[in-house]
Amino acid sequence: MSGLLSVFLHLFLLCKLAAPVTFRHRRYDDLVRTLYKVHNECPHITRVYSVGRSVKGRHLYVLEFSDYPGIHEPLEPEVKYVGNMHGNEVLGRELLLQLSEFLCEEFRSANPRILRLVQDTRIHIMPSMNPDGYEVAAAQGPDASGYLVGRNNANGVDLNRNFPDLNTYIYYNEKYGGPNHHLPLPDNWKSQVEPETRAVIQWIRSLNFVLSANLHGGAVVANYPYDKSLEHRFRGFRRTANTPTPDDKLFQKLAKVYSYAHGWMHHGWNCGDYFPDGITNGASWYSLSKGMQDFNYLHTNCFEITLELSCDKFPRQEELQREWLGNREALIQFLEQVHQGIKGMVLDENNNYLPKAVISVSGINHDVTSGDHGDYFRLLLPGTYTVTATAPGFDPKTVTVTVGPGEPKRVDFQLKRSIPQVTESPAQHLEADSYQSKYSPG
Repeated sequence: MSGLLSVFLHLFLLCKLAAPVTFRHRRYDDLVRTLYKVHNECPHITRVYSVGRSVKGRHLYVLEFSDYPGIHEPLEPEVKYVGNMHGNEVLGRELLLQLSEFLCEEFRSANPRILRLVQDTRIHIMPSMNPDGYEVAAAQGPDASGYLVGRNNANGVDLNRNFPDLNTYIYYNEKYGGPNHHLPLPDNWKSQVEPETRAVIQWIRSLNFVLSANLHGGAVVANYPYDKSLEHRFRGFRRTANTPTPDDKLFQKLAKVYSYAHGWMHHGWNCGDYFPDGITNGASWYSLSKGMQDFNYLHTNCFEITLELSCDKFPRQEELQREWLGNREALIQFLEQVHQGIKGMVLDENNNYLPKAVISVSGINHDVTSGDHGDYFRLLLPGTYTVTATAPGFDPKTVTVTVGPGEPKRVDFQLKRSIPQVTESPAQHLEADSYQSKYSPG
């Protein structure tokens, strides 16, 4: 009897541990309840906040995981997931809700890997960037024939074609010279984008994000920048051509981490398409202008990839558990990728923070900057690099650093204030010559 009781209790505990991850499609109200349920179960490591509202007034909610929610801890990187940008591509939305439940439950169960992840990383999860589109798609359901119903926002705009186009400027700068990072936005940018896009832009400008993925559907592949080809239009046709960033090898590695940790993405053959290693450069697949992925890289410090996760844009509910099991490890491994390369503080001689200091890596034509707390993060593959920190009014400092395959290397910079060079005026120069002529011997 005691043996049977022991088995029963063991099965009961297993079911209890598995219960928090739920497998169903959740409408807006259910999504909100899920986020607050996770927060109530893990109040000390989570925070629910909104970055803005959709056209129809629905909140764009984010669930944050951190050992100090709401606070940026210097040298702790910020990472984000964004789902459901296209309202009818719903798997990412459900995966991010399942991930939220999983992180909370595993933290409560003292899973060492999740404990370390939450303690060393500030994670932001936005399950739905397009809640209005989702409601339209959900009302149709997974069995309807309207392939694009709910894709756009309530104004009929594709949000992944709605960010300011910075690719045109970077391609010009690469050819003729100019900034290679943090490209400025047009003065009227806010009036040119949708409410959801505006809210997300302000969000990613407000936090020093280092790594990101946005989750889509309709294919199974990890897509990395650039999305827009160098010759986006050629004689009226969209031109597809591999268009790498200066960080191409790093982006390929990030994409492969997700692909190979995924249950089947890395096989390459999915949905009638073939992608070697389950990854692709966006522009070599099809050229896309004004996308969120390229915008992150060109306007902020954030390295973002796009994850296409299902052949069906709106999978049936009974498929959600299989999809979760296929993506769970990949979602965790990708978050862990933020801990690589180099990181450190940029300070002045009095140990004051130096925000917006520029961190340059010789041979990689893309710089990053330090955040408001003087900390910076530069994702890099293993190797030896020459790294320079510069800030207006300070002498630059250059170091050589070797990066390993494990944790990021700590590289701090303490910059000395520049001593102004005194230049003589023509009158002073003549006066000095006259003085030397008058008093020089013989």
